[in-house]
Amino acid sequence: MEEYMLPCLSKKFLGIECFGCGTQRALVLVFKGEFTAAFKMFPAIYTLLFFLGLIGISFIDKSRNYHKPIITLAIANAIIMVVSYFIKHFYI
Repeated sequence: MEEYMLPCLSKKFLGIECFGCGTQRALVLVFKGEFTAAFKMFPAIYTLLFFLGLIGISFIDKSRNYHKPIITLAIANAIIMVVSYFIKHFYI
């Protein structure tokens, strides 16, 4: 599975990691059951999975309004991604 991962174009062409670098590798680690390693690789992985699951449920269950929780999770994911990016590049 790891051999089919897409390369990060920002890292490949500019030499700079993007805010989403590590997402695919963290997802593979979650599938392998290595939950702590997945969190260390990409701290927003669990909120991202919850976010995507909620989007999937919103397509199936049209009777409820999932707008506010989806927006809240999107903002939380963005904050976690930005904070972890700066911690990873400036403190570690």
